Amino acid sequence: MIALNADRTSPAQIDRAVAILRAGGLVAFPTETVYGLGGRALDPAALARIFAAKGRPAAHPLIAHVLGVSEARALAADWSRLADRLAEAFWPGPLTLVVPRAPCVPLELTGGGNSVGIRAPAHRIARALLQALGEPIAAPSANRYQTLSPTTAAHVAASLGDRVDLILDGGPCSAGIESTVIDLGGEAPVILRPGALDFPTLAAVAPTLVDTTPRALDRDAERPSPGMDRRHYAPRTPLVIAPSRSAALLDAARRVADGQRVALLLLESEADAPHSAYARVLGPDPGAYGRQLFAALHDLDAGGFDVIVAEPVPDTPPWRAIADRLRRAGVDGPLGAGR
Repeated sequence: MIALNADRTSPAQIDRAVAILRAGGLVAFPTETVYGLGGRALDPAALARIFAAKGRPAAHPLIAHVLGVSEARALAADWSRLADRLAEAFWPGPLTLVVPRAPCVPLELTGGGNSVGIRAPAHRIARALLQALGEPIAAPSANRYQTLSPTTAAHVAASLGDRVDLILDGGPCSAGIESTVIDLGGEAPVILRPGALDFPTLAAVAPTLVDTTPRALDRDAERPSPGMDRRHYAPRTPLVIAPSRSAALLDAARRVADGQRVALLLLESEADAPHSAYARVLGPDPGAYGRQLFAALHDLDAGGFDVIVAEPVPDTPPWRAIADRLRRAGVDGPLGAGR
């Protein structure tokens, strides 16, 4: 396993990655959302290697990455006018469309279900890899099951080690939050997983779009989309979401007084944080916060803290995906699974 520096990415290195994929191997590569663990999407043996490398249950579907609509149509039993409109508006980009699967799509890719998630990534390295391979790439996040998503090549190496044959280093991911997933299989389109594209932006193109509270499923339950576990995107360090900023500061102060090493995850100034707590400020802008979130949690996980106390994020559509990731990572809250 070799990590390639972003400054040295070249056509020859893409060719090497293609050779590994064609031989049934796994290649981690950057997208604008997070790093993906790639294998050939129509090769059941390669798909099995992805599941084994991640320790991921077989009922969890993978997303097929394509260059564009023509490649997506080949994977779909039905590709609707709405799918065309959404792809025209947001592809390449952080949007996954769940559509009925074509007969050529292995059940291993879909978690045994009859629908398939498809995305056209925007990152130049992802697109170069797809262009050179000439076929779809299945690519869940390049990390062990339920752990923090990787937004740098170093995160991939730390999580997967020699379970991946090659890491293509494209630097930090620009969005830092996974794609939004929309199910187009019903009477109305439904957001299955909030992500880098928010509801108002998508609803401008799909006015009938339904934005529901994300479902939380047990580990082995069949699901149409990734990212629906009760616990997901989680650091090793317990993460507690406070009901307010003042509550977060008070809780941190109490824990410090009890002798705990405390990290605070804040939206704005750290000036009023307890002196002995470490404060990480991610900012009041949801785009900037999302870009930094997983990297910050990776850093805090490596810092030897006893607990991470997070200030809640605003309850508004632009923050929905971030709130979802924090809830699934936390020990408390409606989607937490405890530890």
